[in-house]
Amino acid sequence: MTTTQKKEILDNILELLIQLTEDGDGSAPQTTTVPTSNKVEMLTIKESAALISGLSEHTVRQLVKQGKVNSVRTGEGRNGKILVNKADLINYFNGKKV
Repeated sequence: MTTTQKKEILDNILELLIQLTEDGDGSAPQTTTVPTSNKVEMLTIKESAALISGLSEHTVRQLVKQGKVNSVRTGEGRNGKILVNKADLINYFNGKKV
């Protein structure tokens, strides 16, 4: 493909994009943002144990193993980490099921 052909393709794409943004009511395209309330915060086992007074790392591991709190395993073996969903952990101790 020659440089001229590439330029033609880019010009066509640019022209189409301009047409798309000019269609409709003539206003600028709306952008959407993700609400911060839907933000997921994950904690390590150690951070989870420190979050709730009297909770041990062993207990957090057992809750994960039993499926009582949602978690994600990153990596494999000794280098892997278990990340626990903070909201689920707090909800579990407030008596709400996962």
